[in-house]
Amino acid sequence: MCVLAFAWNAHPHWRLVLAGNRDELHARPAAAIARWPDATHVIAGRDLEAGGTWLGISDQGRLAVVTNLRGYGPPEAGRASRGALVSDLLTRNGSHNDPARIDPATFNPFNLILADPAQALFLTNRPIQRGPLGLWRRRVVPVPLTSGIHGVSNGAFDAPWPKMLQLKAAMADWLVGDADDFAPLFSALRSETLPPLGVAPDQPSDVPQEAQTSPIFIRRPVYGTRCSTVVAIATDGTGHMIERRFDPDGGQTGESLAQFRWPPLITLAGGR
Repeated sequence: MCVLAFAWNAHPHWRLVLAGNRDELHARPAAAIARWPDATHVIAGRDLEAGGTWLGISDQGRLAVVTNLRGYGPPEAGRASRGALVSDLLTRNGSHNDPARIDPATFNPFNLILADPAQALFLTNRPIQRGPLGLWRRRVVPVPLTSGIHGVSNGAFDAPWPKMLQLKAAMADWLVGDADDFAPLFSALRSETLPPLGVAPDQPSDVPQEAQTSPIFIRRPVYGTRCSTVVAIATDGTGHMIERRFDPDGGQTGESLAQFRWPPLITLAGGR
């Protein structure tokens, strides 16, 4: 997923709202969002090539989403799939299920948001931070997110790329509107107009088929927007996850809806 707007505690009814597009090679196989048979508390799509996922939620009270991070060269072979991060964090199993113990050297560059009813965290493994005495840290350092609207793409967190500013503005308009009908968010995710405002990426994409500067919705035959997803979780824990999928011509090929409920905030906070 290469662009998303993330609203955290920015509305009296919605604790969390996410709207984002996953851009990927069209030939890479993927499954639509659904409950996982091997972890029924998880609702997510699935990368059928590496086995992980890019975005998902858990009834146990977690949301995780990852993007690739450009500017560090092509991915290095032999490193763990970045989708395994999301899978492990959602299932709470595997070697990467604890955000405070993720080894930055295990993965190619990534941006990740992890949220539960009590907090939202941003994690990245680039640049690798130095600890005391100048030694490289052997873990990723989670950074709490403040209330408001944030943006993540394939650059630095909240980088003012044109499409990022456009999507964050659409999220802000939705929140100050009726904030009930998700159609305006999906309309924003379909935008193929590149706005004039913003700063172009410093580095070209690591994907040869992607232009350095691209709109929110990428319509290309080899690499482009595969799906648009909206996740909205109310303050009482009730949640909705909606995914729309697209073919290389930009035509919609399917839509899936999942509903869930997170544990109450007081229960999760008291159990920390």
